[in-house]
Amino acid sequence: MFRLMITLVYIVPNIYVCLRIMQLFINKGHRTKYFLIYLLFALVFPVSNLFWQNDIGFLANTIIGAAGYFLAFYLYLFLSLLVFELLLLINLIFRVVPIKRLKEGRNQTIILSVLLGLSALVVIGGIINFNTIQVSDYRISIPRKSAKIEHLKIAFVADFHLKEETNIGFVERFVKKVEKINPDLMLYGGDIVEGNRHNTKMEDLENLLGQIHPKYGVYGVLGNHEFYGGQDKGNFFEKAGIKILLDDNVLIDNSFNLMGRFDGHFNRRKAIDDLMKSVNDSFPTILLDHRPTELEQVSKTAVDIQLSGHTHNGQLFPISLIIQNMYRLSWGHEKIGNTHFFVTSGIRLWGPPVRTTGKSEIMVIDVDFVRI
Repeated sequence: MFRLMITLVYIVPNIYVCLRIMQLFINKGHRTKYFLIYLLFALVFPVSNLFWQNDIGFLANTIIGAAGYFLAFYLYLFLSLLVFELLLLINLIFRVVPIKRLKEGRNQTIILSVLLGLSALVVIGGIINFNTIQVSDYRISIPRKSAKIEHLKIAFVADFHLKEETNIGFVERFVKKVEKINPDLMLYGGDIVEGNRHNTKMEDLENLLGQIHPKYGVYGVLGNHEFYGGQDKGNFFEKAGIKILLDDNVLIDNSFNLMGRFDGHFNRRKAIDDLMKSVNDSFPTILLDHRPTELEQVSKTAVDIQLSGHTHNGQLFPISLIIQNMYRLSWGHEKIGNTHFFVTSGIRLWGPPVRTTGKSEIMVIDVDFVRI
């Protein structure tokens, strides 16, 4: 259903783009050829959605993999064309450039090339941004209570969306970054792996993630994509050395509680008040919850830190503006009451491998346990 919705949102603006470019820039003698070429490229994304779960050949998989680039390109071509239409309207009012000159063949070619070139450059920049791992550093203080330790360094990521097509080199760079950070605790905030298939490529990914061995271990929670893909049994996580917390809590080093919630898609998810009944509140509490949807309720409990993902920080402008209005905290850090909330924009993405807003990040949170 979600893919169908995205496809419809993709098709409607494309109809507008196709017709307006034809009206504004294409001579009548070339319109049939233009229409066929446009249709050929524009259909790559919706057609790819018909085969996304099927076992097909390498060439077909490559084409499907490229479909996300087309989605991003046509989004920015649509926006570029809207801006151009606005400029045409302004020019119609103030007559800055004679309309006759704008209709000259050479100028039409230049304008169309600029629209296509700008859209392509934005996508290229988004690809580079997506493939560049960045570290976001934070430092906070929380009540020490009965903790033995005075400091904790957390490395936190979410939304890896690992699958057979995932670039091994990216995961290798991620592991090296984490090793350089040298955290005390490694946490994953859900949507770690797609589907439940297992092959040599997935084994390579498991082995890579299994190289991360921080002092206090590696933990994670499930996201909505683990629910979709049937990964709630956690075979991948066990082999990758990730302990999944399913609405339960562990006391680590007799110093802090680490609690993980089921995503809201799982009907087994407990209410936060019920979950807190199993927690020894004489120790600080860190909570993993894939989606940042219950911030006010959590802030009224003894939770000191909540870590979430899911939002991707919108991933593509202007979708990011919608996401910012959907969540109180769509990315970054906010303290509500006595609880520190963190939402990461994700280490990778689902969908187009292009990121024009936010960053592919590892959150590093230095926590000082202080006497109050």
